This record gives sequence, structure tokens and C-alpha cells, in this order.
Amino acid sequence: MNTNFKGSVLVILATGWLALGGTALAEQSLPNILWLSAEDISPHLGCYGDPHAITPHLDQLATQGVRYTHAFTTAGVCAPCRSGIITGMYQTTLGTQHMRCQATLPSHIQPFPAYLREAGYYCTNNSKQDYQFITPPETWDKSSSNAHWRGRNPEQPFFAVFNFSGCHEGGIARDKKYEQVTANLRPEQRQDAAKLTTLPPYYPDTPITREDWKRNYELITAMDAWAGKLIAQLKDDGLYEDTIIMFWSDHGVGLPRAKRWLYDSGTHVPLIARIPEKFRTGEQDAPGTVVEDLVSSIDFGPTVLNLAGLEVPTYMQGQPFLGKSLPQPRNYVYGARDRMDERYDIIRMVRDKRYKYLRNYEPQKPYYQWMETPEKGATMRELRRVHAEGKLPEAAELFFAKTKPAEELYDTTNDPHELNNLAGDPHHSDVLQRLRAAQLAWAESTLDLGLVAEPILATREQQISSRYEMLRQANGAELAARIRQAAVAASLGESAKANLAIAAIDADPAVRYWGAIGLGNLSQTDDEIRGQLKRLLDDPSNAVRLAAARGLCRTGSSSTALNRLAEVLTEGSQWERLQAAIALDELDQQAAAVVEPMRAALTPRTELYSKGKYTVRVIHRALAELEPEAP
Repeated sequence: MNTNFKGSVLVILATGWLALGGTALAEQSLPNILWLSAEDISPHLGCYGDPHAITPHLDQLATQGVRYTHAFTTAGVCAPCRSGIITGMYQTTLGTQHMRCQATLPSHIQPFPAYLREAGYYCTNNSKQDYQFITPPETWDKSSSNAHWRGRNPEQPFFAVFNFSGCHEGGIARDKKYEQVTANLRPEQRQDAAKLTTLPPYYPDTPITREDWKRNYELITAMDAWAGKLIAQLKDDGLYEDTIIMFWSDHGVGLPRAKRWLYDSGTHVPLIARIPEKFRTGEQDAPGTVVEDLVSSIDFGPTVLNLAGLEVPTYMQGQPFLGKSLPQPRNYVYGARDRMDERYDIIRMVRDKRYKYLRNYEPQKPYYQWMETPEKGATMRELRRVHAEGKLPEAAELFFAKTKPAEELYDTTNDPHELNNLAGDPHHSDVLQRLRAAQLAWAESTLDLGLVAEPILATREQQISSRYEMLRQANGAELAARIRQAAVAASLGESAKANLAIAAIDADPAVRYWGAIGLGNLSQTDDEIRGQLKRLLDDPSNAVRLAAARGLCRTGSSSTALNRLAEVLTEGSQWERLQAAIALDELDQQAAAVVEPMRAALTPRTELYSKGKYTVRVIHRALAELEPEAP
């Protein structure tokens, strides 16, 4: 931080304070800014028209402020989103796209509160960070469960963040947490699960799923009471008319096919902003306004900087939507799904106000991959139970398909639950081509690191200063294009065979990886493909070896390939081990030949258990499938 600059700004503020003769803070020129953030909720609020929501405080805030109808997060899960929110940049640009990874920030990029502190703001966070990088010390004046604007000098403007964790999926899934969070609700604030009319059609309509849906509403009511208390504190401190308030959620509801997904159920969030009259710039923030402009979660930070009168750094990819000198509203918002805990599923999203396009880069994988955390939830267990009985409604059964289409296109106006895929509809070919081009252009302009296999990305980070820099080295843009082309080809089928063969001999392992994945997705009886994959079993990159071994196992040539997977599981790096474990799990009974190395991988080892819990989860799952009678 530029401490001299900060000190000079504080002197100016103090001088201005004295010149005004110690007038009340209500007459300061810089606004205070308060963020109220919630975890794991969709726009299930009364002000968004939800008939069951009991949210009087946030509804009142909306009548006094601006309510956004098209606000979306860049991922359907917290940590990747939060890395983008705090930096104003896509997680796929920073290399923070994989859940619970730890990236290194480039030296010229810093969390946006650091700029506020340089300008004299007192910045606090209470208290979740979860940014997927080590927080630079200059980010916050205080970040803890005790952080509060009341810790500042009275004449100092503040930026304060308060986060409500009670709505997290754990509040729905765990009885104890649900009871703790909702303990103070009055009888009239409780919901009758049998009377709820908003259960999504992709869930079975059973008492168990209704109970989860009921809990979601009651947790939101508890969150609304929490927000009301903080707003009351502002008023008690005489700061309500000096403080801009923004309320938002980090992603959608913490239930299957919502959290972790790029459908609106996972990315469409509530966003409300109240700006006191003295800080308003015009009709854009008049009380009771409803704004339909597209807003991305990476826009939140740049908006705060703009409201504080600070320039938005040119490296930021977000743009302000409140304050002076605003850019044109967005034409699109973008999102990405990458590794969710222990499973990879690379998906990209682009959306305009009406249509949603999804690009599945790994369509060979099912929608519902087994992941330990969501599998503990009652709704996921109920989905699997009713599916096994063959009684799921069609909209729910759709997501038990063993594969996915490479492209999905939805008319969110006429199909708000995104169930009718229009990608193959000739009447929507123009929309498909437009959004497909927009997604590829976004991947190119942002240098999407999500298409680089995680083991390769982690290795490159050790060789250069940060993941961010990988595609910014000499010829980086050209490398990014080769990776992108190979990733697209990997899901195009037999028509891409020649391109995949070229990718498989590329000079860079990040390209060869996709060549091997794509070849492994093709014909299981093609001797030429087998030969290409066998050569890649001895590739210098373990990630490429793993991709080749997976493909060979799918063709039936499994002996050498299985041994290669077992070797990497035993000797590889953290993320190489995870990918080996996933490949073995996906092979089902084929993996029985290497069950002993799989068991050995669970022998307590410091590195595996401290850095490899996801590998442990996958191997436990694979062994449970292979040895269902084992204790």
C-alpha cells in the first residue's frame, strides 16, 4: 500500500472536518458503504415476487433503493465467485477457478478494498474471505468475527462487509445448524412444507424434498432478521443517510442442480442497493427503481470504487453499474464451472437477458457426478432413491443421463427452469451461433485458464510468478488458442479425429492433454487411435499420461494403462493423484485389477491427508463400488 498517499488523504479528510467546524458526519463528502452478503440463496425474497418469502427488512430496503432483476455470479459456488468479487476479475483469468485451490496473485493485482484504504477508508470484513489466494495484508483494517465500522475513527468513511453464513447448504442439510439458525423465528415465520408451491420440477415432489425447500425459506427469514439488525445499527449510529447499502448473495440456493451449476438456479442472485439522496446521481438510483440491466458479480467491486470516487484499475474485468460516468450496460454475463471439490466438469456459460448458452467441454461425464458434500444432503439422497425406483418426473430424470450434450441453449423467458434444450432447434440457430461466438470470444479475451489441466497449471505456477502469467508469456495468446481449439475438438466426435491427432503431438502438454482426452472419447475399436494413445502413455507430462491411460481403458486395452494410473496415484503430485483416482473410479470393475494400489493410497500419509482429501474421497468411493460388502 502507498502509506504516504493514505496518510495525506487522511490529513485532507481531517482538515476538511475541522474546516466544517466539526459538523456531523452526515455532511461528509465521501459515502460510507455497507455490504450485506448472504451465502447460497437465489432471489427467494418477497420483493422479487416470491409468494412464500418472509423478508420484511430486505423488502423495505428494496422500496427505498434499487432492485436488480438480472444479477448473476461467475460460478455456482462460493470460493471461485469470491475471488472474482474481491478482485473484479474472472476466476478463470486469475487461476482461482477450482474449488479450494490456492493461487498466487500477480504483484500488480490486489483486492479492491486496498484502494479504498489508500483513499482513507476504514475497511472491515466480518468475516468470510475464501478468496483462493492468501489475502494481502493491506486488504483490510480488520477481518474477523468482531470487525465492525464502529472500530474506526468517527470522522473516517468506512467500507464494511458482513456475511451471513446461516443460509449455506449446511443449514439445509444439517439438523443442528438449521435449528440453531432458525431458533429465534416466531411461529408465524415458519413455513408449511405441504403448502409450498415453488418446488422446482427437477426435484421429486416428496415430503423430504419439501422439507429442504421449507428450510431454505426459513433460513432466509433468519437472514432477513440479521440484515434488519445491522440496518438498525446504522440508524442508531446516525449513519443511515450517510451509507450506501448493497445486499447480494454469492450464488444460488444450496441444493442439487443449483449450487455448483451454471443454470439460473445456481447463478441468478438477488441484488439490492440503497443510496441516500445526497449521493444519488440521477434516476438510476431513485427509490423503488427496478433495473433489468445485466450485472455480473465481478462488477460489485468496481461499483464500490466508482461510488467512492476512485478510478477503476484498467486490469479489472468488472464494470461499475452505479455512480457517475457509467459505461454502457453489459450485453452478456459469463460464468464457469471447473473442479467442484473432488470432481472436474468444465462448463462455460454466456447469457443475455433472455437466452442462456452452456458449453460442456466434458460431455462424456454425467450431470450428477458423485461428490461427497452434496450427497450428504437429503434432496440428493432422495433424488437417487426415487431414480432407483424409476419414479422420477421427466424433468428430474433428465439429469441422471450418463452423458451431456456438448451445447445447451435455453430461452429463460419461456423456460425459466432451463429444461428444453434448443441447441438443436433450427429456429434458434442464429441465437446459438451468436452465443457460441460470444463464449469463444470471452475465452480468448480473458485467457481462460480453466482449459489448462489443473496438474499442468500447478506445475507452471511453480515455474513462473503466478497462474495468471501462464498465458501471458511469449506466444501465450497463440498457446491459448491451441488449447481452446483442442478442447473444443475433444467433444466433437469422429469429425475431429485428425485435429485431435495433431493436438496429441503438440509441443505443449496443455494441448496434448486435450488431444488425449478427445482421442479417448472416440471409437473404442480404432487401432490407429489405440496406437496414438499408447505412445502418450510415456509422455513427459503425467497429466497427458493419465488422459491417455483413461482413453486406452475405454478401448479395452487396460493392462498397461491401468498400471500407469496406479503409478500416478502412488507417486504423482496432489492434482495428478486426484485425476488418477477419478479415472479409476470411472472405470468401475475394470479397476479391480489395481485394487491393491488403490487401498495403499489410503494408507495415512501426511501429504495425502493434508493436501489430498479429495483423492481420499474418490478412492473410498471407488473401493465401495468395487467391494460393496467390505466393512
